[in-house]
Amino acid sequence: GFMPDLKRIVALLPAQRVNMMFSATFPEEIRKLADSILNNPTFIEVARNATAVTVTQVVHPVHHERKRALLTHLIKTRDLKQVLVFTGTKLGCNRLANELNKLGLHADAIHGDKTQQERIKALDAFKAGTLRVLVATDVAARGIDIEALPFVVNYDLPHNAEDYVHRIGRTGRAGVKGEAISLVSESETRYLKDIEKLIGTPLEPTIVPGFEPGVADVPAYASRPQRIERQAEERPIEYPVERPAEQVAAPALERSAPRAQRPASRDALFDSPYVPSAAPATPPAANRQLSRKPVAALFRSPVKPESSEQ
Repeated sequence: GFMPDLKRIVALLPAQRVNMMFSATFPEEIRKLADSILNNPTFIEVARNATAVTVTQVVHPVHHERKRALLTHLIKTRDLKQVLVFTGTKLGCNRLANELNKLGLHADAIHGDKTQQERIKALDAFKAGTLRVLVATDVAARGIDIEALPFVVNYDLPHNAEDYVHRIGRTGRAGVKGEAISLVSESETRYLKDIEKLIGTPLEPTIVPGFEPGVADVPAYASRPQRIERQAEERPIEYPVERPAEQVAAPALERSAPRAQRPASRDALFDSPYVPSAAPATPPAANRQLSRKPVAALFRSPVKPESSEQ
């Protein structure tokens, strides 16, 4: 997050100063930073880890591979508008926004790798209602204040329970009712227990029909028999045919006989009598009559050597 930036800023400050540190949540990393830059601070908490009574918290257990399908199902069947979705990683944030767009749900993503201009553009479209789904990470969502935001979805449960309180605090503000939906896979149940312990309220799971936990999408090829199995099923069944004992014993004796005693294969050409080949249609060159035709020739007389002068 912004931890490296904060450390660089603190390193440039004068030694004698007054420090006041504000944070929406105080996870272990923030506490360590506070201990390193503050001297005997007074710690003040406002509404410690409390969730607003105007927020309805819903938990849907689901297989992790079917989260996107369940999210799409909820948005379409319930006709949800202005849905703020939280993911755990920047890569997952981009991927989910792209997949929702392919399914016809206008979505955009904001995270730490987006420029400030890109974030503002996405937020303005989301506030105006032209953007139906905004997918965000925790760091990018800090400071987002949307009036009467109706829905917050925890696509990935946060590893820090305090971040859950901070996320769902985006809805249900100023007395307006809101709903916080959490999609929880089996591997995230431990984070759910930490959240329940922090807020002091058990969250009853609600299973959506057709999205039972532990049931993943079956690949299309898994329901088809393998090629070898299909060939075995399509091959006609051969029933045994009774044959005389001597016919059955002969091949067995041939297989069991040593290699040297087996009868060698013989070409029928060697058993046929010799038959001379027919005379050639063209007579040999010695028997041919030479044709006497005039042939033009050019002869050169020998050149006599010139006598050398004495």
